[in-house]
Amino acid sequence: MNVVMKKINVILGALFALFILSCSSDNNNDDNDLTISEEIKDLIYFNGNEKANTVVINIQSGSDIELVADEVDFLRQNLIDTNSLLVTVHQAQTLNPTLVDGDDISLNEATAINIETVDILSRVITYFKEQGRTVHIFGESFGAFVTQELIAEKGMNIADNYLIMIGRLDMNDVIWQGLLERRYGYFENGITPILEDEVAVDNIERNLVMLAAEFASNKYTQKLNQFQDLSKITYIYGKADEAVGRLTESEVQFLASRNANIIVGEGNHDETLNQFIFQGFEEAFGIE
Repeated sequence: MNVVMKKINVILGALFALFILSCSSDNNNDDNDLTISEEIKDLIYFNGNEKANTVVINIQSGSDIELVADEVDFLRQNLIDTNSLLVTVHQAQTLNPTLVDGDDISLNEATAINIETVDILSRVITYFKEQGRTVHIFGESFGAFVTQELIAEKGMNIADNYLIMIGRLDMNDVIWQGLLERRYGYFENGITPILEDEVAVDNIERNLVMLAAEFASNKYTQKLNQFQDLSKITYIYGKADEAVGRLTESEVQFLASRNANIIVGEGNHDETLNQFIFQGFEEAFGIE
């Protein structure tokens, strides 16, 4: 009987040891899973706790050939919450500036570059989601258009919530068609579109303008019409926005009919951003 009990104790002891080792291994794996792979680090700039459960992905506010760090650094310095990881993701042309530093690109070439930008963004979002993290998307100005294209092409559920600021759903034809000609435009009183005579001369600038034109040419009330529920979106615009114009009544009605959270200010492009960015983070993401 003693021999049998000794054998049972040995077996139980071995099983207990295996259980402890398994738990330890699981804990280590969980901890390691919340680090960022070098492959993903090559696609982003980040500020904050690498292992945070909440990730806010910022889509930089302009098309450029360099990844901007200032926007994420500003958010980290000014948000009370310090537990989230703040990330900016490369665009196709910030990863590979040669895409836009040569001759004038065509609209089709701009479309291909923008598709790659959205694919890179989608890849980074999916990476963090597969780690079990909460992922929020923040897009302002140019980033607003990228965010809308992301939702339209990759689906509403690719991320958890979206904050879209100082963008447009349906840009006025005269403005995006002017951009195709490398000409800038603006909105008088946030309403009346006016096309400037001046044409971009620098070759890189001319091609970056074409990227903006391609995004702006899309009618997002149509592209997002596939989604009956837009309640994951908080959309903020200014009535006097000179850069992209205020949302029209039809754009606002579209968002409202699908339960998006709409915040409207009286100011221009920059004033609206400065006045509402932190309210937007609180309402959209629950982050102060």
